[in-house]
Amino acid sequence: MPVKGDGVTRFFRNPDTGQLVIAQRPNLPLAIFLVATAVRIVADPDGTAGDVVSVIGTVALGWWGVDEVVRGDSPFRRVLGCVVLGLLVLRLLTA
Repeated sequence: MPVKGDGVTRFFRNPDTGQLVIAQRPNLPLAIFLVATAVRIVADPDGTAGDVVSVIGTVALGWWGVDEVVRGDSPFRRVLGCVVLGLLVLRLLTA
């Protein structure tokens, strides 16, 4: 079914189904990132444990971003993946 509407409306819709796709239930890489973030906030690990939690969270967020760029359900989700990847690379380069 072709997506109807203006460019803004189509930006947030799945081009195959026409469904509005802005937010979705967290998938595995996003869930891992959220858990790693919660661990950093609640437990505030330092040293090697803190480094491991940070690496796990960063890799999971990168995985999520790549997955969104490749398989995002709407143009918005693909752009969001690109933005997250860009910010992640910028953070890694300026660390």
